[in-house]
Amino acid sequence: MAAAGPGSAKSYNFKVVLLGEGCVGKTSVVLRYVENKFNEKHISTLQASFLTKKLNIGGKRVNIAIWDTAGQERFHALGPIYYRDSNGAILTYDITDEDSFQKVKNWVKELKKMLGNDICLCIAGNKIDLEKDRNVPVAEAEAYAASVGAKHFHTTAKLNKGIEEMFLDLSKRMIERQSEESRGTSSARTQRKTVTIVDDEPQQSSGGGCCGGGSS
Repeated sequence: MAAAGPGSAKSYNFKVVLLGEGCVGKTSVVLRYVENKFNEKHISTLQASFLTKKLNIGGKRVNIAIWDTAGQERFHALGPIYYRDSNGAILTYDITDEDSFQKVKNWVKELKKMLGNDICLCIAGNKIDLEKDRNVPVAEAEAYAASVGAKHFHTTAKLNKGIEEMFLDLSKRMIERQSEESRGTSSARTQRKTVTIVDDEPQQSSGGGCCGGGSS
């Protein structure tokens, strides 16, 4: 029987959302990661679906619910419902499509507006198997990612490159963030003092109203 020593059976549950325009390969990325499958045909995600992945990172059990969201504009208004309470987000663009990269910037703004810095971000430049058709300069994408505190990864679901590394890095950062929050909460709890407000001063009537009548 495993001893429940400090951190020995620590379990983490994280919610990760995949965001990005339609056709950038979000579904392919998540299917490759969770089920090691790749389908040449493009399948449009019509709303949102999620898959789960269990990991063991340095003895810590990690359960990730990965939400794959549709990129179509008509879905955009529903986005906040799906990415509320997320611990991490993977913002995906197609390296051959400059517009899909620009749209990532909108998602980042939206996430930061809703979740502040409480969310760990990855930006995935997907379809690197089409490097010869690249329209998004690597340096520009990496500089942008650094400017918003995200990690940038080069991925291809077709050739299965960069995906494992991206999810592993994101998971480690989510663990770190949650540990920091737990430490912050417990230290705040330790430092918190119960403050009782005691009014030592004698009661004074305010401005000699009727209640303060004949007191001298």
